[in-house]
Amino acid sequence: MTAGRVFRIFHSPFAEAKAFMDVVVVESPAKARTINKYLGEDYVVLASYGHVRDLPAKDGSVKPDENFVMTYETDPKSAKHLADIAKALKNAEHLYLATDPDREGEAISWHVLQALEEKRAVKGIPVKRVVFNEVTRSAVLDAMRHPRDLDMNLINAQQARRALDYLVGFTLSPVLWRKLPGARSAGRVQSVALRLVCERETEIEKFKAREYWTIEVVFLADGKKFTARLASLDGKKLDKFDLADRASAEAAARRIAESPFHIADVQTKPVRRHPAPPFTTSTLQQEASRKLGFSAKHTMQIAQRLYEGVDIAGERAGIITYMRTDGVQMANEALTAARKVIASEYGDAYLPPQPRLYKATAKNAQEAHEAIRPTNLARLPNQVAPFLEPAQAKLYDLIWKRALASQMESARLDQTAADIVSEAGDIGLRASGTVVVFPGFLRLYHEDVEDAKPDETEDERRLPPLKTGAKLEREAVTPEQHFTEPPPRFSEASLVKKLEELGIGRPSTYAQILSVLQERGYMRIESRRLIPEDKGRLVTAFLENFFQRYVEYDFTADLENQLDRISAGAIPWTQVLRDFWTAFRAAVQDTEGLRVKDVVSALDQALGPHIFPETPDGRDPRACPGCANGRLGLKLGRFGAFIGCSNYPECRYTRRLGANGEDAQAADAGPKLLGQDPDSGLDVTLRRGPYGYYLQRGEAVGKGKPQRATLPKDVPPDGIDLALALRLLALPRTVGTHPDSGKPIAAGLGRFGPYLEHEGTYARLASTEEALTVGLNRAVELIANAPKRGQARGRAETLREIGAHPQDNQPVRVLKGRYGPYLNHGRVNAPLPKDATPETVDLETALRLLAERAGKAGKGGRGAKYANGAKSGAKSVKSAKSVKSTKSVKSPKSAKTTKGDAKAKAKKSAAKSQGQTRASEAKTD
Repeated sequence: MTAGRVFRIFHSPFAEAKAFMDVVVVESPAKARTINKYLGEDYVVLASYGHVRDLPAKDGSVKPDENFVMTYETDPKSAKHLADIAKALKNAEHLYLATDPDREGEAISWHVLQALEEKRAVKGIPVKRVVFNEVTRSAVLDAMRHPRDLDMNLINAQQARRALDYLVGFTLSPVLWRKLPGARSAGRVQSVALRLVCERETEIEKFKAREYWTIEVVFLADGKKFTARLASLDGKKLDKFDLADRASAEAAARRIAESPFHIADVQTKPVRRHPAPPFTTSTLQQEASRKLGFSAKHTMQIAQRLYEGVDIAGERAGIITYMRTDGVQMANEALTAARKVIASEYGDAYLPPQPRLYKATAKNAQEAHEAIRPTNLARLPNQVAPFLEPAQAKLYDLIWKRALASQMESARLDQTAADIVSEAGDIGLRASGTVVVFPGFLRLYHEDVEDAKPDETEDERRLPPLKTGAKLEREAVTPEQHFTEPPPRFSEASLVKKLEELGIGRPSTYAQILSVLQERGYMRIESRRLIPEDKGRLVTAFLENFFQRYVEYDFTADLENQLDRISAGAIPWTQVLRDFWTAFRAAVQDTEGLRVKDVVSALDQALGPHIFPETPDGRDPRACPGCANGRLGLKLGRFGAFIGCSNYPECRYTRRLGANGEDAQAADAGPKLLGQDPDSGLDVTLRRGPYGYYLQRGEAVGKGKPQRATLPKDVPPDGIDLALALRLLALPRTVGTHPDSGKPIAAGLGRFGPYLEHEGTYARLASTEEALTVGLNRAVELIANAPKRGQARGRAETLREIGAHPQDNQPVRVLKGRYGPYLNHGRVNAPLPKDATPETVDLETALRLLAERAGKAGKGGRGAKYANGAKSGAKSVKSAKSVKSTKSVKSPKSAKTTKGDAKAKAKKSAAKSQGQTRASEAKTD
């Protein structure tokens, strides 16, 4: 580098490269836009938009027989960005790769370089790697002064992780599909995380609550009340279950009420409470979940934007350090800055004599980077909040407080315990409390404890001054009933903590692990708690029975250790893959002779207590309600698992998996005869299948199938009678002839609810009742007001207005759609990427997505004109890699798809789905 250059930058991919420029490549346009302020006119900074190459989602991308050769494929969406970089390199002196400072960032740099070399774009240009832990002027310029070569150890560790995930996904997933219909796929790390969630649910189901009692007594000491708890009776210390019922508790309470008491002993000891270290990735996700209610994914999206840069009073800078880290240390300059802020904001009393130094306690912690902290602790949260979005301001405030508190003086407390005894000495009580003498770091920050029980916080009570020997005036004596509680379900925060404790996964993987498990339908979140779905429990039971070693916690953690050793250059990456593949391939081959019958038997036994829980009345939960002597058991069908009778086909009783309690009782009635159709004389029955209630007319005869109709959601099963059933079976019905066209108007029930249809125009109806009763006049009115094919429906709800479009100053908005939020500008709509939320998507990303969407409308037309205008208005944009193409969903039609067409369509869809789901688990650190 030449000294004395004037630093300015062109980061737009549409800017022409000037002669003799150095090219800097980062992974995101937001990061490029921030670095833009720091480098000079001799540099052009371009974004790769994340990963540019990956393993194709097909067999053969990793070749174990050829020493694990990996065949990469350039993402088509990255081709244009690579072309921009190659064009800039034509007049470049140097190429600097400045992606994130971790394994994944190193791998992105390497893939960019490999793709450019394939284009012969480098041509002997010196290539260097630069890394910085924060996107600030000083950090970036210092990194540019100290470039290095690419670290192949880090790159090989990332390749090994990617290969492991690929080999597991593309080898184990087909076994799941063959042996366990309905399963999606199995990931190396996600499967272990899912096992944790399923095991916790099993613990909860097996838990038997146990009754116990406590007795609290309110006393007066010098006119001030305090509470003590019964601790001993007749000289024996009480254990938790010594007062096991109401009778024993009330007997003890009577004795207390009849006895005088005095203070036998008072003990006070000083204690110090020390601050927690600054945030790592996992502790940030945990605290953001507990304090702010953010999901792990949402937390990381916001942190990414704070790291890459925001505009603060006209200055663009990253305001937090790199957010994927397991390190807890802070740089010396940050420690100095923290001490200055503490002294100025809180006084010297809150400043410890020396800076606090921390060491990570997490298993397998690499500590390759600093902890997460503000890049400038002098930027107080209230000063930057006006320039941030609300969620950003909340997260910055949390990070700032935690980092500053970690360098503050310890809190000093006095813990007091008083022993209280009866005059006869046969009854003992104990009162305890804590007094804060000096708050220290607690003045700024208090770390939350998840799932804390009342017993664990009772020491926070404050006691009045107590003296040994003082007689006490007794007031209320209160026996209280309790029941032991099962372990709580995992939250996102507690699961991340558990994974970290076990050494499973890495900072960059936690959010992705949770997202993938939800996307695959293996678990759901209710009231911020993780609940495994039956599909997830089936997959876990299958893996535990037939691939036990690969879902063991120690085995997965040991693989992480080996990846760390690859990073350190201590072991060849192909050796790790070879050792894993040899054993894993043998385990897969062992299942080739496994029959589905054997799988069903093993899963039925493993999940029996969950599927068939004990009944309160003691009856056999496996007794079939549809026949006299059949037994219920787990069955596997084309579309997944369900419950069926052992006497099939004589007994056709079924119910969906997971239909327990009241749901199961409703299903237990079996086929319910509603009556006979007066026209055909066939029985009309209400039945329950694996996917819900349905109506059926007649029975199957030979190859003929009886007529069926799904019971609409707004029709309760217990409210159906023969008349209503016949009307539902008659849908779709002809309402009448349209007076203008002379063509019929039909009313029916589709996959999205009740509707009207006339010559390809559809109108929604409010309810099933309206589909059955709507008249011709009302139908004509609704059809007239319905949007025509290709025409937008009614005005959608605006979730957020992002900003004005630079082309026409009209608003760019996030709207609420039937299938989720989407972007809108005028008549152009674009789906929101899965990795973005209405709160986090920025204007430049929105402009690019809208331009790409409009460009698909046809070259040279309105879409192309829109796309070109948007390009000129947005200098930098974020990756569209996560945006998946969507197919328009057609309105329900009365015509039925032929059997042949349906099979061909299902086969094509299944093949496409398998190619996607066999792709790897999370991209990692």
